[in-house]
Amino acid sequence: MALPPLPLHHVTRTAHFFPPPPPPPPPSLLPATLAAANQEAKHPNHRRRGILLRHEKQQEQPQDPQARVKRNNYPKLTIRARLSQLCKEGRLDAARRLLSDSLARPAPTPTPTPTLLWNTLLIGYVCNSLPHEALRLYALMNSSSSHHHSRHGCPRSDAYTYSSALKACADSRQLRLGKSIHCHLIRRSRATPKSQILNNSLLNMYASALEPETSPTDTIRLLFDRMPKRNVVAWNTLIGWYVRCCRPDRALARFRLMVEVGIRPTPVSFVTVFPAVAATEEGNKLYGDVLYGLIVKYGHHYVDDQFVISSAVLMYAQLSDVQSARRIFDQANEKNTQVWNTMIGGYVQNGGHGEALALLVQILESNTVDPDAVTFLSSLMAVSQLQDLGLGKQIHAYLIKENGSLLLPLVLCNALIVMYSRCGKVHVALELFRRMPQRDVVSWNTMVSAFVQNGLNLEGVSLVYEMQKDGVSVDAVTAAALLSAASNLGDIMMGRETHGYLLRHGVKLDGIGSYLIDMYAKSGSVEMARRLFDGEQAEERDTVTWNAMIAGYTQSGQTELATAVLRKMLKECRTPNAVTLASILPACSPVGGIRAGREVHGFAVRGYVDENVFVGTALIDMYSRCGQISCAERMFDGMVEKNTVTYTTMLSGFGQHGLGEKALTLFSSMREAGVRPDGITFVALISGCSSSGLVDEGVAVYESMEEEYGVVATPEHHCCVVDLLGRAGRVEEAYELAKGLGDDGNYAGIWGTLLAACRVHRKLELGESVADRLFEIGKESAGYHVLLSNVYAAERNWDNVDRGCWCDVKASESRPRCEEWASIDQSPHETDSFHYASRPLPLW
Repeated sequence: MALPPLPLHHVTRTAHFFPPPPPPPPPSLLPATLAAANQEAKHPNHRRRGILLRHEKQQEQPQDPQARVKRNNYPKLTIRARLSQLCKEGRLDAARRLLSDSLARPAPTPTPTPTLLWNTLLIGYVCNSLPHEALRLYALMNSSSSHHHSRHGCPRSDAYTYSSALKACADSRQLRLGKSIHCHLIRRSRATPKSQILNNSLLNMYASALEPETSPTDTIRLLFDRMPKRNVVAWNTLIGWYVRCCRPDRALARFRLMVEVGIRPTPVSFVTVFPAVAATEEGNKLYGDVLYGLIVKYGHHYVDDQFVISSAVLMYAQLSDVQSARRIFDQANEKNTQVWNTMIGGYVQNGGHGEALALLVQILESNTVDPDAVTFLSSLMAVSQLQDLGLGKQIHAYLIKENGSLLLPLVLCNALIVMYSRCGKVHVALELFRRMPQRDVVSWNTMVSAFVQNGLNLEGVSLVYEMQKDGVSVDAVTAAALLSAASNLGDIMMGRETHGYLLRHGVKLDGIGSYLIDMYAKSGSVEMARRLFDGEQAEERDTVTWNAMIAGYTQSGQTELATAVLRKMLKECRTPNAVTLASILPACSPVGGIRAGREVHGFAVRGYVDENVFVGTALIDMYSRCGQISCAERMFDGMVEKNTVTYTTMLSGFGQHGLGEKALTLFSSMREAGVRPDGITFVALISGCSSSGLVDEGVAVYESMEEEYGVVATPEHHCCVVDLLGRAGRVEEAYELAKGLGDDGNYAGIWGTLLAACRVHRKLELGESVADRLFEIGKESAGYHVLLSNVYAAERNWDNVDRGCWCDVKASESRPRCEEWASIDQSPHETDSFHYASRPLPLW
């Protein structure tokens, strides 16, 4: 069925189109018109008669064929324009139907080839990031050309057809299809294509589809050298290939050669070469300065390009030159969202979290730029590093206000989970996780990692089981979290199960050796960790694997073996890093370890890693444990960077040496420096006040924890305060504090500490009450019964001295008998010895 004619009278006429003929008169008026014409033909006015005769000839004779062809060509061009418009709007399905209808419509007159229509839709697929659909259309186009399916003529592929198909192969990494198109080109032209467009497209296809890991680096250069003519597009492709191959030196050399041969770089050239500057081994900032100088030299067309600005800011940020990046950012006349995101991400990458959040505030206050998901993703990363819960809640509230609680992008929900978990609000992160309308494997892994990082290892393992029930498979990130949980719990069975799962399912995990060595070492199976370490080839052992083995020996108390591994590492010409030194320093024991610690310190100075915050913190801890508190203090004062762990370690050292006043002074300096204390910081500070007799100061610190710093008190904090009051003789006050804790006081350490204070200060009646409360909790530890007996003995209450001992025997009735434990080994000697040990023994 033919389509109705297009409304051509609405289109502006140009020199390329003839106006349509006047419409014929209505049928009812045709006889009258002809009669009037015959009557006027007899009139003696020959001029008027000639005009009428010419009009009759025009009605009888056909029109000019050339004019008819041009008029018929107008609808075809209109269809192409409509196709182009639909492709720009992203309505590819409608464009495909329009092309099918136009090709299926019968053509009464010869029409031009429909290649332009096919190319328009083909380019539309490529521009809308649908390379697979573009390749299907290309295959259909060749099929139509082979079987003559089109009624309007066969579409013949031209340079634009091949270049679009090659671009689709490049975007989809379809190397095999790209080679097929290349062979088709060679067969058609019987030689290498001469078209510049085709040569550039072929070069781009191979540079995008080839894998740098499995392809020779010079492959693209050989194709580049065979090109008959090379423009700036070809040079950009070659430079980009060298960047992909991690050969920044060659990329910079080619850029320099391009300028030397007289080819003017485009903005794309600078966008392509900037990553090469950041990837150089020496990170030479001079290259970046020279390139940006060229940009300024070439004029505002380059300086004002948003992609160039964003790439330059990113380059300087990767070179850790945030000042230069900010200068370029401030000098830009116009900044789009991408430029803002790059600057915020640069600050986050270099630790400038406060500056990143300040830029976020500027974006929200301005009306020129709309922040997107990447903006808030970088901002939430900064909040997570600062552990600023208040600011994180404000960003969360803004996102809900703008998008709704159920319409947040998945990546932002995952970032919010990380933020809340880093701020210690795991229950809030879990609630957000439960309310997510959809969850991917990243969401599950983020929540599992949040549990493990906050010490809730069993909850993390339970969530993994729930994850599998939900149909989500365990991947490498999940396995890493499970291995960390097994390491923290010391659960070797869980670690072995995870190890077996990785082997059975072939899950590839980067650094699997270090994870397994750490897990087995912390689970008490150091020999298994050593077998894994020795089983790896020498060239496969990276620094992380060496560090895991050293840390495993150190944490298990085998300091000599840890030192031996370090010597072997140096013998194999492996350079220890900051983590290596931080792992070996705890092996320097207080007895005779100060010399080894100083040797490690000297090695750190020679290796320029003594200013590393982790190495400095480990050195402070080593000197403090070896009794060299003055050396630890000098080390602390000389550190450039200090984090929460550094301050906490120094506070703990002061507390261990009875320097409570110095600890309080250091805590004030910590507040002035803007370093946020955590729960461990307050444990160290209150313990220092306890050992120094600073009771009121310690109580004041305890009371200000949650009000001023937002740190929720844990049983460890309550235990420290009870010990503080108990040492000062304020046992009744400590008892009232423990009673007022409610469910938070159901911790044996609190009441055990209070019972010890009752023994020291001879509070018999209070000690009995404390013991009853302790046994109500269910802690039938022998140590607590002995402690109660000592309370009676201190008061010379000999009638009740053996109460603790016989209660211990009563408590032991609920345990498995020693004969059952001894049944593991069938040695009768061990059975008799265990049975003998289970009998009650007198205290004397």
